[in-house]
Amino acid sequence: MPMPHTHAAHDAAAQISEAEQRCSAAGESLTPLRKRVLELLLEQHGPAKAYDLLPLLDGEKTAKPPTIYRALDFLVRMGLAHRIESLNAFVACGVGACARSTIFLICEKCGCAEEFDAGHALVDLSEAAKKDGFTINRTMIEASGVCSLCQPA
Repeated sequence: MPMPHTHAAHDAAAQISEAEQRCSAAGESLTPLRKRVLELLLEQHGPAKAYDLLPLLDGEKTAKPPTIYRALDFLVRMGLAHRIESLNAFVACGVGACARSTIFLICEKCGCAEEFDAGHALVDLSEAAKKDGFTINRTMIEASGVCSLCQPA
């Protein structure tokens, strides 16, 4: 059984520090805006849409939708966040976790999204891809249903 990747268990300040180190090592910059967007994602209780984050960018009066999308794209590219395609929303990721394959369990009632390292779940897919000469860099699976808290007792 996969272990959930819960963001609540992580110290946000430590994650920001690790994100800065990761960006620096990659020759990238975690600009104040990118850092603030990551902080906002870490504060969310579930996936957040770019337009939900925009009004939370206090002090960033010049922030427009393209600005926040660029910041979110950067965070995804750096492995600091995920884009959940089916929700068109974003979630922060534990530093380093995005380098692996990911499974999201998305609750249709409350909207929470639990992240798991896909681990062994994708061995068959990877082997089939290799036989076809295809190299998978990253995989994300989204499964929707109802979480244990939203199911009737």
